[in-house]
Amino acid sequence: MSPAQHAAMGSLPVSPAILIAAIALVCLLFLAGCHRARRAFANGIPVWREASFILGVFLVWAALGSPFADFDHDLLTFHMIQHLLLMTFAPALILLGEPLLALKYGLPRFAHALRDGISRRPSAQHLGHALSQPASCWIISTVTLMGWHVPALFTLAMRSSAWHTAEQVSFFGAGFLFWWPVIQPWPSVSTGPRWSTLLYLFFATLPCDALSGFLVFSDRVAYPAYFSMPRHFGLSVLEDQQLAAALMWTCVTLVYLIPAAIVSVQLLSPRSLSRNAAVQSELLREREAQGDSPRWETV
Repeated sequence: MSPAQHAAMGSLPVSPAILIAAIALVCLLFLAGCHRARRAFANGIPVWREASFILGVFLVWAALGSPFADFDHDLLTFHMIQHLLLMTFAPALILLGEPLLALKYGLPRFAHALRDGISRRPSAQHLGHALSQPASCWIISTVTLMGWHVPALFTLAMRSSAWHTAEQVSFFGAGFLFWWPVIQPWPSVSTGPRWSTLLYLFFATLPCDALSGFLVFSDRVAYPAYFSMPRHFGLSVLEDQQLAAALMWTCVTLVYLIPAAIVSVQLLSPRSLSRNAAVQSELLREREAQGDSPRWETV
């Protein structure tokens, strides 16, 4: 790969200025929605959720628009960090910020008319319901993770900017789907036992364990394309592969343990669970008063 091709592959499909402008616009709409939501109903959107959303959006910029992103094609470790930011950390933080509820209040009126026109169509409701099911979320996120790490597809994404963009977008989208049944943001409504979340998180670790274990313990380089890339930090291609896999193994395990621990505490604490149910009921009454639709169920 020539230096010119390498530079092109490391660039964004949009300029950094456009990315920053888009992120700033989304944050402004979100913050305006949070302010209006606090005036509309008692609990509103807490400040910690605002901070979570802003941090999640910042991580998206760090993965795609910061100088850090320039190393994505040189080292598998940086590719794995980008993958973790887009699929694991940023979506979870953004969903914790209740983005759809905030944007409901922050979007201008013409956008609400467009949203209502789309969301009230039966096809859109069926699609939303199907995609929000834990089984669908698990399958899509697992196929996305494993598929893009098949050597042939991985190499294709390294050599084509279009496929590289598709890879990043699919990581980000799959991350939202994965965390949806766990975080259950508005407008989802849980209809199944909360303990099923523990099984969901456990089964989600299995493909990550299989992939990272293979890359850590393999004595062969899985992605030969890195042989033609500049080396950094004194890492050989095989050492880079092992470090990337160990990073994914550790981060995913620790991150998934956090919601598992929270759910376990809720299950063991009926009083805490009752408070959470009361808050959810109040939000549900507010949504119904506003005439919101649809409410996607999470089993």
